[in-house]
Formats: sequence, structure tokens, C-alpha cells
Amino acid sequence: MLAGLAEGTRAFWGHATPDDAAVDIAYQTAPTQQGPPSPRRGLPSLKLFEHIRAPEIPYYLGWLNYWSAAAAQAIGFPDSTRDAELLSRARRTASGGWVVQLTDAPLDLDDPAHLDALKRAYERFPEIGGRAEP
Repeated sequence: MLAGLAEGTRAFWGHATPDDAAVDIAYQTAPTQQGPPSPRRGLPSLKLFEHIRAPEIPYYLGWLNYWSAAAAQAIGFPDSTRDAELLSRARRTASGGWVVQLTDAPLDLDDPAHLDALKRAYERFPEIGGRAEP
């Protein structure tokens, strides 16, 4: 369904994430009363969308991630030597994009394995969230 909606609207990227995990993900970009974002659980801080250099670069990761062909190219996916784990839960779309599932079960950041999977994905794709140096 995610791929159909994303490709039907010609989106660059999209995600589907359980609400509990989405709250933690929101803290990666949401400014606090004290100032900049304050990510929970050791997740990286992400730039606000208006500070990301290109629209095809995803603003953040979710549980199910849709990356158009342009988005996949912008973040360097897939790389057969580094993305074997992600490719085991990924599928190619009709338009050449990808649907990439970070974990087998819906993302639950109280599960250390799920939190580690999300952190590894952020490490793998520094472009996501505008964290890579231009």
C-alpha cells in the first residue's frame, strides 16, 4: 500500500511507522522550548526539511520506507556490499524505487534490536535528515 500511494503521487520518499516509534522519531527534529531538537534513545539530530539540500533526500527513517529511484540514488541505496541485511527485507517497485523494511516486526524502540536497526540505518545513510556534509 505504501508503494502504491507513493508511486501514485510521484513522491520522492515516504514511510509507515507505528505511533509510539513515530513520537521518538519526531524528537529528532522538533525544536524544544530550550532550543534545538533533543533526540531520545541516542538517535541522531536531524535538520528541518527546509535545510535539507534536495527534496529527494528523506527527512527521516521509519519502519517501512519508500524511496523513489531518485531518493535511492541520492542516499546510495542499494550497495550490495553494505546493504545485505536491508535488501533481505526490501523489494523493488514498478518504477524502480524501493520499499525497505527496517525490522521484521513493526518498529518498537523499546526492543533493543529494533533500536539498533534504526541506529545502524542512520549510520549507513548519513544523507538522511541532512546530516552528511555537502
